Amino acid sequence: VRTSFLVHLPKNYSPQKKYPVLLFLHGAVRNNALTEFQTAEANLNGWNRYYTRYADQEEVILVFPKGSRQYNWMTPDDGFFMVPEIVKKIKQAIHVDDNKIFISGHSNGATGSFSYLMKQPTPFSGFYGFNTYPKVFTGGTFVENIKSRSFINFSTDEDYYYPPGANDDLTRLMTELKADYREYRYPGFPHWFPQFDESEPAYRVLFSDLANRERNPFPESISWEFDDEKYGNIDWLSDIKLDTLQPVEKWHKQLNFRISKWLEYNRNDSLITVPVDKNAFDFPRRSGKIKAGYARNVFSIETSCIRSFRINISPEMVNPKKKVKVYVNGKLYYRQKIKYNPEFMLQNFENTRDREQVWVNFIALKV
Repeated sequence: VRTSFLVHLPKNYSPQKKYPVLLFLHGAVRNNALTEFQTAEANLNGWNRYYTRYADQEEVILVFPKGSRQYNWMTPDDGFFMVPEIVKKIKQAIHVDDNKIFISGHSNGATGSFSYLMKQPTPFSGFYGFNTYPKVFTGGTFVENIKSRSFINFSTDEDYYYPPGANDDLTRLMTELKADYREYRYPGFPHWFPQFDESEPAYRVLFSDLANRERNPFPESISWEFDDEKYGNIDWLSDIKLDTLQPVEKWHKQLNFRISKWLEYNRNDSLITVPVDKNAFDFPRRSGKIKAGYARNVFSIETSCIRSFRINISPEMVNPKKKVKVYVNGKLYYRQKIKYNPEFMLQNFENTRDREQVWVNFIALKV
């Protein structure tokens, strides 16, 4: 199976300068097919014209992956690897800013952007979505994972894909979590909002945020929940393994809300409101959760339904001349100096191609 992605460089691209990157994930994944070649005409104009206009102004590299019914960024999980792999390939050829790599999308693509935020945000700096269905369709939606990054949702009030009332409830939940989340509502427009000229202000918001945001590769605190060990990695925590037979800690709670109204088109092609009674998120499997932080060479970790994990170490985080202490659930698990591990450093760089988030060694711990 083969597919392609198109890269649009700034007009005066220079390999001596590093550039922000914005990946755009298209919608209608179930009606698309993988293609071995893409044209600039198909990606840079039409609904994407404002991406092109502002990316050219701000000197942002645009990337357009191509998905299909089986291989995409929403469901099933077969194609979820594609976008991070594309980023790695781009880093091998183009000088990008590793702390300024962003994802946006429309419809199914916006759901994909939200899914990378929930499942695999480490390589990325921020996330955007136009007419988003904010849900992970391959497992649990652990909304507190947003605390590792950010999301801006551009919604409309005549959208059959996701109702405005549910967006209101999501915004309230994000506010309670004190998450870096914003929603911009554009009244009077349907699901295909990017088709209209009135969508241009949304792109100004997006590119303004992109210009002023960058990833912190060594955050001082992390909260991460997952139900698939494939996604047991977040920044300096990696290779996290589940033990869902263990009792769930009191602080490990499911966050959800009910949706009671949905918009749909009737036989006369008129938009009507229909009653529904459904949860915003599904949780088909038991999950594990880990909360971690560090300061002054001391790591403090709390776990729920976690069997083991690694702490990746950077000299940006600790003083390697002093001993590092690790407390897990209140008990001292580790107290040693950290040595440089060249083999690990090289292997990790080969895996990620990340020149900013560089690890010199790791601490492996079993709970």
